[in-house]
Amino acid sequence: MAIEENGAFIRNIAEVPWREFPDHFGGALSKPLVMPETAGSRRIDYRISMYQPMAHVAPHKHQVQEQIYHVLEGEGLMEIAGKKHVVRKHDFIFLPPGVEHAISNSGLVDLVFLVITSPVTDDGKVL
Repeated sequence: MAIEENGAFIRNIAEVPWREFPDHFGGALSKPLVMPETAGSRRIDYRISMYQPMAHVAPHKHQVQEQIYHVLEGEGLMEIAGKKHVVRKHDFIFLPPGVEHAISNSGLVDLVFLVITSPVTDDGKVL
């Protein structure tokens, strides 16, 4: 990866290792493409996630962050404030701060989706 003096860069997704973040279970993997620890970003956390069948993240909410999920492949269940919704390819979900949510793969193939979160916290973590 070549980083310009101004911090801009181009990177291939294959260069970024898969991670299972805390409170993600059963093969709920993400590639942290742009976030404080991988790109020095201060206002955005951008990931691609791939959840194997039955993988999920525990219900949680963010204090100040807005979040967007964009489903690229597969299908699953998005739980928003205790109500479950089927999500599939081309669905996108907007979550304002303070709304409890979770996503799980209830389908037969991998669930692949983008997650965009803004802003990140002062310590670089997404709450």
